[in-house]
Amino acid sequence: GQHCGAGERGELVVRGHNVMKGYIGRPDATDEAIDSGGWFHTGDIATRDEDNFFYIVDRAKDLIVRGGFNVYPREVEETLMTHSDISLAAVVGIPDERVGEEIKAFVITRPGTTLTESEVLAWCRARLAVYKCPRVVQFCRELPLNATGKVLKQQLKDASSAAIA
Repeated sequence: GQHCGAGERGELVVRGHNVMKGYIGRPDATDEAIDSGGWFHTGDIATRDEDNFFYIVDRAKDLIVRGGFNVYPREVEETLMTHSDISLAAVVGIPDERVGEEIKAFVITRPGTTLTESEVLAWCRARLAVYKCPRVVQFCRELPLNATGKVLKQQLKDASSAAIA
């Protein structure tokens, strides 16, 4: 409900004659996406620079709230991807009784590497604030992708939740 300063993260909202009026046959979804002032909540987390250019940096639905701190998965994923032995990474929040959500990283390593969970965690601790570091690392051969190559994080969350239950 407030404007963010340059460089601050916030949800991107838009309003205008060219913005949709709502979802056909889905009034609940429309009420959730469009507020009483006519602002459409895109679900995108963005920053704005001094020249008023906007940069989408994450999705609000992907946001992990760990112990009261907001963790943007994309930042953790980008950090993981700087490791020379990691070819792809995805980060999701999984339920945790103590902190609400815990951070889990799904990692695909490059062929011929022998990366361990403790090495990945140490890599993150050296580069991220403590509350942003994954607590669990799962190594995978592949990640679920949609037709455009985007990681299907809900499938990762669902699989993790089922394993916990």
